[in-house]
Amino acid sequence: MIARTWHGVTPASKSEAYLGYLNKTGVPDLSATKGNQGVYVLRRIEGEQAHFLLISLWESPEMIKNFAGVDIEKARYYPEDKAFLLELEPAVTHYEVLVKP
Repeated sequence: MIARTWHGVTPASKSEAYLGYLNKTGVPDLSATKGNQGVYVLRRIEGEQAHFLLISLWESPEMIKNFAGVDIEKARYYPEDKAFLLELEPAVTHYEVLVKP
């Protein structure tokens, strides 16, 4: 199993709206993609900023291509992300899942 992690930062004042947006766009898209084994959305508010960490679980790196395209290291964004995020980080990270529940 592979964990794909993405990080984004919004103003804290927009964090609830961005969570709602994620629940309408990225989370359902990830969940519906063949090979996806689950999605976690984590949030940490630090002062005026909210950090989001999305962790999606995949059967294999090949299955990630169903969501990300050929370059699985490149972050995928939706049109309205620019209205929320302070920057569009270009890359994601991948980890082997060595222990799971």
